[in-house]
This record gives sequence, structure tokens and C-alpha cells, in this order.
Amino acid sequence: MAQAKRTPNRIHFTPDRIRKAKCPQGRQQQFLWDDDPKSLGLRLTAAGAKSYVFEFRLHGRNGRITIGSTQAWDIAAARAEARKLQVLVDSGVDPRDQKAEQARQKERERHEQKRQEITLGELWPEYIEANKRHWGEHQLKDHQKVVQEPGLPRKRSKKKTKAGPLYELTKERLVDLSPDLLERWIQRESESRPTSASRAFRLLRAFLNWCEDQPRYQGLASPSDLLTKKVRRSVAPAKAKTDCLQKEMLADWFKAVSQHESPVVTAYLEALLLTGARREEMAQLRWADVDFRWRSLTLGDKVEEARVVPLPPYLAHKLYVLPRRNDWVFSSATSESGRLADVYRAHQRALSKAGLPPTSFHGLRRSFGTLSEWVECPVGVVAQIQGHKPSAIAEKHYRQRPLDLLRQWHTKIEGWILKEAGLEQPDPAEKLKGRLAIAS
Repeated sequence: MAQAKRTPNRIHFTPDRIRKAKCPQGRQQQFLWDDDPKSLGLRLTAAGAKSYVFEFRLHGRNGRITIGSTQAWDIAAARAEARKLQVLVDSGVDPRDQKAEQARQKERERHEQKRQEITLGELWPEYIEANKRHWGEHQLKDHQKVVQEPGLPRKRSKKKTKAGPLYELTKERLVDLSPDLLERWIQRESESRPTSASRAFRLLRAFLNWCEDQPRYQGLASPSDLLTKKVRRSVAPAKAKTDCLQKEMLADWFKAVSQHESPVVTAYLEALLLTGARREEMAQLRWADVDFRWRSLTLGDKVEEARVVPLPPYLAHKLYVLPRRNDWVFSSATSESGRLADVYRAHQRALSKAGLPPTSFHGLRRSFGTLSEWVECPVGVVAQIQGHKPSAIAEKHYRQRPLDLLRQWHTKIEGWILKEAGLEQPDPAEKLKGRLAIAS
């Protein structure tokens, strides 16, 4: 390789000469060059800065790279660095490229170090934000509650909050998670709250899978390495819920819920049983989603964006007379959202007063599916009304039931339930008149 070009500003660098060297008056910069190695230079600026530089020629082009300031480098170190850089040039390597690569490598190391410090608690809110558009309100609350801090005030109780099942892991770095740590965690949580612990484990598993799918977090906590067979066996198996109203309970149930002081609460609970809808699907029903003329409801569906189901006669009359305070069908004059927020306790009190076993809102959904078998309704019809995914090829690809057909069966199901409850079903042909204008 060719040597750096010769220049008249060549001297033998000494500490005294370096100290006395100055940029000439009227110039922005000046270069002085050492006699050995000749590629080592001293750059002087009008501002008084002094730094060592290395000048070279490679592939027919001149190049220059800064070694460092004279305050950080002594002459011996600068000469040694210039000779080392000359070896690179002689081997065909541009020192600037190597310096840039070293800078990129240091940046990668800083980034990796930062990645290594990420804790589960720091990343959990980002995970929620990235996925909440795919979740329902209940699922979102589950993800927030599972990492809940202890000692916070409650909205409806004077007692403080308890730590969420995942809270103790929020301070752990992802890289510090291990099968042994997870096994000990799930065993401790399972001793006092096995169901919550199982739920927390499933949420954690989904979180780890999400992390592994994100390039910036990949490899920090590999699910295949952490969720070993031993860890999975420590999780209490989920027990299938079986709460469901039987036909002999219907009379007592309708009587109990009808005694609530709010007709909105009564109508909401009856709507859950008579449609088999999910609790949030029904709670978020708006007046714009109710078609009294064609007797249909448009429900927000967690599988599809929305589904249209029949509005059977009895339920149509119950909804028609509800107060129209706002856009919500099941409105509330006290809640911040303007709609019913929490009627679970009211339902459980009604069940207890009637001497009926505890039944969840999902139990009412299960009851609709179970009771529909008494009228020998096709399973596919019930699934379509309830918003279940098709469970067979024929249902998925060859059954597109119109609303009229669903209404025929839905009316029959409602009629049977009301008969068992000792109630009369209105005439399906009867038109609703009065407070709500219906287009002719």
C-alpha cells in the first residue's frame, strides 16, 4: 500500500512541541506531521483544540481518521495506534469502516445490556397495550388484576387490595426467570388460590409467547425452556364449570329476579338466560342495536365483530318498557359509564333468597344451551344464536341459517322456558306500539 503523501509541515513530535503548537492566525485548522510514523498527524483548530489523526491512502483514495485528543493520548500511544492502523490499511481494511463497526458493536452491546435489564413488570403494560384491542373488557381486567399491587384502596370496600398472583414476578428480570423459579412460584400461589394461580399461569404463558414473537425481546425468556413438563405439572388442572339452571328451578329463578327493585336489572338477567349471550355482549347493548319491528338484536361478538340474533316475544316486551336514559339499553343512573356495571351480587342474593344454588352469568349462558335440548332444537341453531364457532365441517361451510329460521327456534325455546317458569309468552305476531316510533 502507498504511504501517506509528503508534506512540508513535518516535525518530530515531542511533548513540548505539541504543547506549543497553535493554529496560524486567520486559518480554521492546521496539520503537523510526525517523522515516524509519517502517517501520524496533529490537527490544530482555531478554537484551540488539538487531536492526533491518522492519514492513509487505500484503493487509490486518501483517507483520514481521528485517533483522539492530545489530552487523552500521549505521543507514544498515538504513534503505536498509527502503526496499528497502518497494518490494517496494508491488509486492505479501511480504519473508518472498522471504527464504524466497533461503534455499532458497542451500540449492540449497550442495547443487549438494556434488554437484559427488562423486568416482567416493565414489559407487562406494553403487552397489554399491544393486545387489548383483541380482548374483551373482562379479559383486560384479568390482565390488570393479575399484577395488582397490594395495599391499594378498593372502590367498593374498605379493605386494601391483595397482591395479584403474578405480582411477585413483576420485579424479576426476564433473563432471570427459570423453571425452578416458576415451579416454586406456582406451588406457593396454588396453596392459597389454586384457581387464580392456574389462570395467572395461562396469562403468563401467553405473555412469554408474545415476547418470543417480538424481535426486540426474543430469546430473553424462551417459553420452550421455561415451561417445562415439571412446571406444567405444578399447575392445578382447570375444573370445568357445571353451574346451570334446571327446568324445575325456572319458576323460582324468574320469581326471585323479578323482585329486584330495578326493572333494568331484572330485564338484564332475564335477557342473559333467554338469549344465552355473554354478559358483556348484553351489557353493551345499545338502543340502536335493537330492532323492535323485525325483532332482532345486534350483539358485539368476541369471535366475529357482531352477530344478529332473534329478539323473542317475551324479551321484546321486557326491553320495550325499559327507561331510555341514554344510548344503553341496560342503563344506570349512578354508574360512570351510564350502563349497568356490576349486578353479580344482586343475582347471587336473588338465588340465595330463592334457595337456588349459586349460578354465574356464564352459568345462565350454559343454561340456555342446556334447556334448548328440551325442545330438540338443532345444536347448530343454538350455537349460532350464542355465537359459538362452528364445530363441524358441515356447520362451517354448508349451514347459513337465515334470521327467520333462528327466530322460529328461538321463540320455541323461550316459550318452553316461560311455560316451565309458569309465565305466559306474548303472541309473536303482536306488534309493539307506543313509546318507540316504528317505521311503517
